[in-house]
Amino acid sequence: MTTEVRVPTLGESVTEATVATWFKKPGDAVAADEMLCELETDKVTVEVPAPAAGTLGEIVAAEGETVGVDALLATIAEGASSGTSTPDTPKAESAPAAESSNAGGGSTDVMVPTLGESVSEATVSTWFKKVGDSVAQDEMLCELETDKVSVEVPAPTAGILTEITAEEGSTVDATAKLGVISGGEAGAVTPTPSKGETAGGAQYTTPPAGQGGPAKDIANAPSAEKAMAEAGLSADQVQGSGRDGRIMKDDVARAVAAAAAAPSASTSAPAAAAPVRAPVAADDAAREERVKMTRLRQTIAKRLKDSQNTAAMLTTYNEVDMTEVMALRNEYKDLFLKKHGVKLGFMSFFTKACCHALKEVPEVNAEIDGTDIVYKNFVHMGIAAGTPTGLVVPVIRDADAMSFADIEKAIAEKGARARDGKLSMAEMQGGTFTISNGGVYGSLMSSPILNPPQSGILGMHKIQDRPMAINGKVEIRPMMYLALSYDHRIVDGKGAVTFLVRVKEALEDPRRLLMDL
Repeated sequence: MTTEVRVPTLGESVTEATVATWFKKPGDAVAADEMLCELETDKVTVEVPAPAAGTLGEIVAAEGETVGVDALLATIAEGASSGTSTPDTPKAESAPAAESSNAGGGSTDVMVPTLGESVSEATVSTWFKKVGDSVAQDEMLCELETDKVSVEVPAPTAGILTEITAEEGSTVDATAKLGVISGGEAGAVTPTPSKGETAGGAQYTTPPAGQGGPAKDIANAPSAEKAMAEAGLSADQVQGSGRDGRIMKDDVARAVAAAAAAPSASTSAPAAAAPVRAPVAADDAAREERVKMTRLRQTIAKRLKDSQNTAAMLTTYNEVDMTEVMALRNEYKDLFLKKHGVKLGFMSFFTKACCHALKEVPEVNAEIDGTDIVYKNFVHMGIAAGTPTGLVVPVIRDADAMSFADIEKAIAEKGARARDGKLSMAEMQGGTFTISNGGVYGSLMSSPILNPPQSGILGMHKIQDRPMAINGKVEIRPMMYLALSYDHRIVDGKGAVTFLVRVKEALEDPRRLLMDL
């Protein structure tokens, strides 16, 4: 009997994914729910488990291919393997020949070390050993890169590196196997481990970065030393990107490429649609630094560009006199903090004002789905937040039904989680409208980009004292420019201007919020 492996549900508004990594190959035995492959979308990484036990047959979607929801990925021939794996009787994985011929010891799986809180995957940057090399215990085998830190992977035992299961450039999760070392000390591990299990049944995991690894004054990566020798470069001509400035193999390759930037720019140009980098003088290239984009930054870049390419985006502007809001805040901020345990900020006023305006102009709180317009009878407010790793937009659900105190507490809690990198994907999905506050960084005016599939985003800016004509007299007032970017496919100019005017009116006279005016 054959079972089909298909693309699972990818999440709200996600219709396709890219096959990132296959962890099994045709002919491998698989257990039910064992992870077969990993898919990448513009929002999240999706693991695909085996729907049944058996033997993996044909792989229909190879690594790098783009697939839609419910697309066929592979097939599994059920019952073709010798029984299903269970926790008590683990199924032995294919072992290299060196395992069975080694009378004095077994083999040890090299696993991904602890990557740190909220980090679930890494990219294999460099292997310092190749298959067949002898390794000493705690000798550095390879280096992994995450969006936060570089992680060194030491050898868990001495022996021969007999298998590399994760090649350079591949992406691995926190529980993945990197390679196999055979010929360790007798009794250290069982002869046929499954997924890194030891004789006691526990999985061996290499220690976290900085624990059990090589000393911090370790020399450059062996592969980098060899590459520099071949290229005729000295260490002072290469800028290291590894831990403590260690020069890695990729750093040498970049230095060599930079030295030949002018000729390589014309010979190694990518597809015609991609921009070609202008030639760089050798002196300038030596002072440049090339850093691979993190997965988060790649996602941000793709989504924002997709938004510009898809929506008919337009921005309308207005300004708001913040006098009344600031006076109200100053009058009640101490009492508010004492009663609710959270500071009264401006974001709750803007959130309330937007919810009020969205009721009158519902198309700003809607989205396009094919040839349909989906109106949302609720407000899930996205609050854009800058973090050390990039821009994220946590969502406050049902903000229209929340009080000022509830909104301030939610913003404070999600803001702290965003800065610590602890937000889950669920907390950043489902927003219907977004507020972006560039004023905290000093921005006077900007045009925010839509957060698809939303049709509106409000940009707040710096509060600045400016002379204003008030009742025939010039007065100094704290003014803020507001910007509403909207999707002109669904929101007309009248609706966009009306929305922004309602926000302005609610902020200049906060009593209107209480009266629902």
